[in-house]
Amino acid sequence: MKITERQKSILEKVIDEYIETAYPVSSQLLEKKYDFGICPAMIRIEMEKLTDAGFLDQPFISAGRVPTDKGYRFFVDRVLDTKIPEFRGIEKMEKELKEERDDVFGFTTKLARLLAKASSNMAMLHLLEDDLILKDGWEELMREPEFANRDLLFGFTDFLEDWEENIDDLKLNSDIKVYIGKENPVGKKKNFSTISSKCRLPGKKEGVVSLVGPTRMSYEKNISIMKSLVELMDNF
Repeated sequence: MKITERQKSILEKVIDEYIETAYPVSSQLLEKKYDFGICPAMIRIEMEKLTDAGFLDQPFISAGRVPTDKGYRFFVDRVLDTKIPEFRGIEKMEKELKEERDDVFGFTTKLARLLAKASSNMAMLHLLEDDLILKDGWEELMREPEFANRDLLFGFTDFLEDWEENIDDLKLNSDIKVYIGKENPVGKKKNFSTISSKCRLPGKKEGVVSLVGPTRMSYEKNISIMKSLVELMDNF
């Protein structure tokens, strides 16, 4: 199905609202907050069409809609096709990292902490030469409503273990790769997404940096963080 510009706009607003609130998004909410130039009944019809096409899902009868992996993929591809703005906090991050530039392990430990805090997700840094993986971000993730579900929390732990065990199999370069739900090449779980890229580190070392979290992550912000970081490391 080729979706219309109006449907694209509605889909993007549903994704924005769901990322922000973690609640299914209703046509009534969209009608109150946004002007699509159509009546509430037409908004419902357009959302039904997006649901039938697989971009949205309705978890419960009479509930609002939530994005599917297909919906997020459409959203992410549109973000990647536009000019990605620089992350506003990159200058502060650069200043703090310069304090550790002569100690690669201190540097990567601080970098993981800063990335986790900025993204509110799990930050993972894989030092390729040393075969070492550093993680930070449990505190940030535990604030997300998804992780009140113990099964989901255990599933995320399994996902991270699979990711660590198979990270060498990833064919990454300095391009930003976004894996949504079952798109993940390793540790395939439908509830989690990963944004990864290879980057340079002090001491002429190479690393893979990843942001990992629920599929309801802030893709625009996290892609901006990743792009700004890779560019910073190229000139560090």
